[in-house]
Parts: sequence; structure tokens; C-alpha cells
Amino acid sequence: MARLDPRIAAVTDRIIERSQTSRRRYLDHLDRETDAGLRRGSLSCSNLAHGFAAAEGDKPVLRAGQAPNLGIVTAYNDMLSAHQPYGRYPEMLKLFAREVGATAQVAGGVPAMCDGVTQGQVSMELSLLSRDTIALSAAVALSHAMFEGVLYLGICDKIVPGLLIAALRFGHLPSLFVPSGPMPSGLSNREKARIRQLAAEGRAGREELLDAEAASYHAPGTCTFYGTANSNQMLMELMGLHVPGAAFVPPGTRLRHEVTRAGVQRLAAVAGDPGKAIGRLIDARSLVNAMVGLLATGGSTNHAIHLPAIARAAGFRIDWEDFAALSAAVPLIARVYPSGEADVNQFHAAGGMGFVIATLIEAGLVHADAATVWGGGLAAQARVPVLEGDALHLADPPQLSGDTEILRPASAPFRADGGMRLVTGNLGRAIFKTSAVDERRWTLDAPAAVFESQEAVVEAFRAGALDRDVAVVVRHQGPRANGMPELHKLMPPLGVLQDRGHAVLLVTDGRLSGASGKVPAAIHLVPEALGGGPLARVREGDRIRLCARSGALDCLAADFAARPRAPLPRLAAEGTGRELFALMRAACDDAEAGASAMLAAAGL
Repeated sequence: MARLDPRIAAVTDRIIERSQTSRRRYLDHLDRETDAGLRRGSLSCSNLAHGFAAAEGDKPVLRAGQAPNLGIVTAYNDMLSAHQPYGRYPEMLKLFAREVGATAQVAGGVPAMCDGVTQGQVSMELSLLSRDTIALSAAVALSHAMFEGVLYLGICDKIVPGLLIAALRFGHLPSLFVPSGPMPSGLSNREKARIRQLAAEGRAGREELLDAEAASYHAPGTCTFYGTANSNQMLMELMGLHVPGAAFVPPGTRLRHEVTRAGVQRLAAVAGDPGKAIGRLIDARSLVNAMVGLLATGGSTNHAIHLPAIARAAGFRIDWEDFAALSAAVPLIARVYPSGEADVNQFHAAGGMGFVIATLIEAGLVHADAATVWGGGLAAQARVPVLEGDALHLADPPQLSGDTEILRPASAPFRADGGMRLVTGNLGRAIFKTSAVDERRWTLDAPAAVFESQEAVVEAFRAGALDRDVAVVVRHQGPRANGMPELHKLMPPLGVLQDRGHAVLLVTDGRLSGASGKVPAAIHLVPEALGGGPLARVREGDRIRLCARSGALDCLAADFAARPRAPLPRLAAEGTGRELFALMRAACDDAEAGASAMLAAAGL
């Protein structure tokens, strides 16, 4: 095991130093909740009777109060393929708890939005806001104080971050996240992207496009590209909140069954132990490990928003300069779509999370001594679940990659850096994910075409108005403007323009989750245009310069700084329930801080 790389140590120390006051306040909060907070033993007889009234066979155990009771917070719905397997989990989890003398109850459910269904629709404007809603819903579920530990059932985009924020605010309770695994591989992600581009050009019809999409997303389980959902699962492994190696075990298999059993029974063993509480386990080392894992595997840039929010919930402050410093130190060791050809099943078969964690430890790029729910530090988290007969065994991680086109050791990476750059200039601060972008396109400048919606971009593309070198500027897409939806409608037409040989770049205060793929893009721009951000001063034809190497993001117009902002467009926020979230939009802070109304209002 190598000594910790001094660049990783420096970022960790900087986070600790910057967070001294807020972390101390958080630990004081944990002390109060541990010593004097609500718990089952403090409930009145009436409170407790209500809590176990419907518990049937578990009622005597709950009444006696001598065994741990595990709360289940579930994001089940059967419209999300990743969450459909959770439908039968509560009864299974209860059985696993009973096997070790514990009990379990469903504490409550949280909303689970499918970004795949809402992508390109106005309802996507609720997506990021759903993260705060999930955290609030989980807090309501856990407010009943019936539990000594919590099992969180969630996988997808905003769901795991929302659940984790809630878990950290109930940080006095031991907690474990329970995944359900990816769907089998279907149509390749590259072929899916090809059909999408053909459809954008009018060369593929609706039936052909629907056939391709249905062949890609075709079964229960997580979508198999390396977007935010699968990046979430990677993070839970690096933060030690899963059973080791649980992330990418397929649903419906005997191995998945046994991994889930092991998780329930591990949580039952540590439930009620303040030293195993999630708020004690997760510290600056855990957060840095998560950021390193994200960069090393080319994970979703949505986590440049989510991880700052998660950190705040635990009393830490992280920013995009931390990501940039780590990215310069951390090599890219995985190529998974959209940063490569492989899907997560192929990544898992090539060595998966066990190999990733082991090689990062060996290179001194992660804190091997970070605590985990399973115990034994991060090295134990690298172990791989296998069946020996019907029994679960945690084997040593593979020493060699099963496919070096997908996964490589840190000593022989695909690239020397993690591919997430901070770009700054007179337009503000933004993220540029370079890992899937040809290096010849890392520095571009082009005349701006300015839009207030992704739909307007698509219309201009269809009219032929963008068939040239162009910097597409899409503004008023930030959290306060419209909830910061993902702008995936942009990718097929911009990819077509780039393939035609044009210099194409995108600048937006909206989100893209890293699926910007091969198109150079400055995303998550702060400050957002609404409220006076400089993006509101860009005019049609201004030359925009984006450079990953120098970290520059500038409008080159000579009078740019002195200009007034453009008139504010009408921001439609009615219909599909969007009007109900007006207060949340108004209170959101910026993307670099985590884009959270809830945390901002709480002073966290």
C-alpha cells in the first residue's frame, strides 16, 4: 500500500481547514441527537403502540425493545427500471432481519423521478428540485424515532444524493444503502447514440428510434451506461456505504439475494452503536475518496453539484477548485460509455469496483483508512462478493484487469488526469468534462448563437441556422431560473454539427450530467444568467473562447464588461406541478454550492 499522494492529502487538508466551524457544529448536532434526541425508548406508551400496531408477528419484539429495529426508506416505483426490483424488498429485508433477532419496518417512501422518462420534457425542470424533496421526505419518514438503523433503497440520479443528505442529517443512526443492480446489456450505447443522431437529421423515423431505445432500456435494473445512477453506485462503494462489491451485481440472482442479506444483517449488528453512525463514518476522507473515484472512472458531472450538497449536510465545504486539483492528480482508469464503448456490465466483468478501489489504494490516491459500514477500512471495501455453495464469501479483488480497453491500473491509465476541468473567465465558472472529448477540441473559439431554451436550439438546427462553426449559448437554465434541467436534447444535433467538421462548443448554466460526451461543453455555469450573471450579457455573434488547457472561458467582445444584461425572457413555470416549486427555485443557491434551497434555508 503506497503512501497517500501529497496532492490528495493537500486537498483533504484544505477541506478540513475550510470546514472547521461547520464540521464542529455538525458534530455537536450529532452529540445532541445521540444523547438527547428522540428514540424508541423515549416514546410514550401511546406513541410506541401506534408504532407497532400493524407489526403483526414482530409486535412482541418491538414492544420489548430489546432488539434493533431497522427503518426502511424506499424509493420504489415500478416505472423506474432500476427501482422496479425494490417492490418485493421490504418483506425480504424483514425476513433477513428476523434471522438475527432484529426487526424492520418501512419507515416511508420517497419520490423517485426517472430522468429518462422526463428528459426533454418540461417535467425535467423538477428533476434537480426532487433531490431536496427526497431528503425532506426521508426526514419525515425517520422523524418517528422508531429505528436504531436505516436501510436506504435507492439508485438513480437525484435519489441517492437526496437519501444521503437525509441520512447525514439523521447522522446519529447507522445506515446502509441497498442497491439492486444493473439490467442486462442491450443495444450498445454507441449504436443508440448513432440512431439518435440519425433521427436528429431526419434520417431515422420514430419507429426506428423507438426500437433502438427499447432495445437499450429493456429490463428491470439500472440503465447500463455510466451516467449519474451508476456513478451513484460507485460513490456508495468508495464512501463505504454498501456491502463490498454490491453495486453492480445483477438483480434477481442468488448472489444479489445473499449480498442484500449480508447488508441487513451487518446493519443489525451495528445498529444502535454511536461509533458506527453514518455521521461519524463519513468525514473529509470519505468525501475525497468519492471525488477521486468519480474522476478516476469518468463519472457523472452531476456530482460536481451533488457532492457539495452532500458535504454540506455533514458540515463540510467543498468546491470546484477541489475537483480541479484532484483531477490533475487522479488518472482516468476506466472507459465506460459515454467516455468509452463499454457498459457497466462489461466494466464489472473486467474487474469493476474491486479492481478500481484496489488500484487506487495501491497508487496512494485514496484514503485507505477511511471508515466503512462493513468495517476494515477501504481495503475491505475492495473485496468481491462471490458464492461458495449457497454462502456469501468476500474474495480478494482481481490483481489484473479483465479487459484493458475498459479498465486499467492507476500505473498505466488511459489518461494522466481525471478529465474534469474548472474553466473560469469573464463568463464565470463552469465544469468542462474532457474525458470523452478529442484533445484537438479542447481549445475552441467560435461566434455565439444565443438561446433561452434547448427547444430553440433544436429548431435552429432543423432550419439549418447552425450549420457552421458555432458556440451555442443556452442561458436561463440555472436552478433559480427553471430548476436546472438536463439539456440532453442538445446532444444529437450538436454531435451532428461536429461530425460535419464544424467547431462546435456549448456554454450553459444548465446541466448535462457528463453526457455531453464528445462535444466540448462548459456546463453548470455560475453565476447563472438569472439575477445578473455575465452570461446574460452575451450577444449573437460574440466570439466565445473555451480552453481546457488554460482553464479559460471568456466572451472576447471588447465592450463585454460594460454591457447591460439582455432583457429577462418570460420564464414559464406553470403546469406539470412546476408552480408548486416556486419557493424552492427562488431559494436555491448556485450549482457550485450544491443548488439546494433546503440547505441554504437551514444555514448549512
